[in-house]
Amino acid sequence: MTDLLSRQRASARISGAAPKPVMLAALVGAGAALLTGLLTCAAVAVTGWLAATAGGASSAVRAGAITWLAAHKASVQLGDGHFSLPPLGLTLCVVVCLYRAGRFAARASAADLTRDLVKASVVLAAGYGAGAALTAVLASGGDARVPVLAALAAAGSLALLAGTAGVLVESGAAKDIADTMPNWLRDAVPAAIAATAAALAAGAVLVAVSLLVHFSRATALLESLDAGVVGSAVLFAICAVLLPNAVVMAVAFLAGPGFQVGTGTAVAPSGVELGNLPALPLLAALPRDGATPSYLLVLTALVPLLAGAAGGLVLARRARRTRRRGTAVGWEGLVGRATVAGLIAGSVLLVLMVFAGGAAGPGRMADVGVPGAVTAAGTLALAVTLGAAVAAVGLARLNLRRGR
Repeated sequence: MTDLLSRQRASARISGAAPKPVMLAALVGAGAALLTGLLTCAAVAVTGWLAATAGGASSAVRAGAITWLAAHKASVQLGDGHFSLPPLGLTLCVVVCLYRAGRFAARASAADLTRDLVKASVVLAAGYGAGAALTAVLASGGDARVPVLAALAAAGSLALLAGTAGVLVESGAAKDIADTMPNWLRDAVPAAIAATAAALAAGAVLVAVSLLVHFSRATALLESLDAGVVGSAVLFAICAVLLPNAVVMAVAFLAGPGFQVGTGTAVAPSGVELGNLPALPLLAALPRDGATPSYLLVLTALVPLLAGAAGGLVLARRARRTRRRGTAVGWEGLVGRATVAGLIAGSVLLVLMVFAGGAAGPGRMADVGVPGAVTAAGTLALAVTLGAAVAAVGLARLNLRRGR
């Protein structure tokens, strides 16, 4: 592995800049990612404070810092309530920042040996986690408290995953690892990515259509809050960062088990039971109490299979390329690859469904998310496997008859 990763960075040769020490480059990257997220959240919180003209600016900055910590799924204690629901839109921004920080660390240090890449990833994660722990100490006070160890573990884990990805891509190690994969895994991973993306796209379309159908309800909720221009902009930002959570929960709905928006609630193909909910415009997309419309029941049967078919299309294309190189893949190989793709897609969606839920406050809002995440992920994995296998084998035979 060391020989594979032992290379002189092309970017360092082109720029002519002297490489920085690995630890320094990793710490600078971690600091940049930390400040970018914190300052962005603090700016939005202060804007909301200016619109509300309530409380102090320091309280607004603390609220922004706590929101940033919540994006890492760090547990936050707010008075008698508990908050652990991460705004996935903000989490995605944090992941992008950490990924770029990893790329910066590898590029600035010209790291090429395995031990240097490991050091860059670990130092970046440790530095970022330590910064999050310090933020938790400074932001805690009054009714708000963020456990230091929870902040350290949550932020450090996310930094380790996203930062390592950036380090591997920038150093070229990711390509080397991909080249050493067996052919079946090299085919299954893109198919799983395609199936996962198709399932999330279907969830996004469902949320968008539901918002359009219930647009008048959403505007009525916004008017009832009387937030003003700046306050409405802040509410829009809140809904925007929670939109990916809604997409993931829509995928759980399409998978069958559905999701809940509070204790005792249910949004599933078997029926909808909500009751009173917070006046958040995004929640206007939820269906009304009662039986689920029949067209949604059809979608729950078709969408998981269509997501699998998207993965099967990728498998069929890759099988056609390998056949042209003289290494044909039989139907047994395609079914095996489809099974692996289904398992990977189900695992990824399981992680997303678990991460997207949590407590959103006291009382009935203490339970928000997908209680049947394992069942939903298993259903999706099975549907993706079936859809991918049928599509891959069918397309492969069709291409064979056409001589392609």
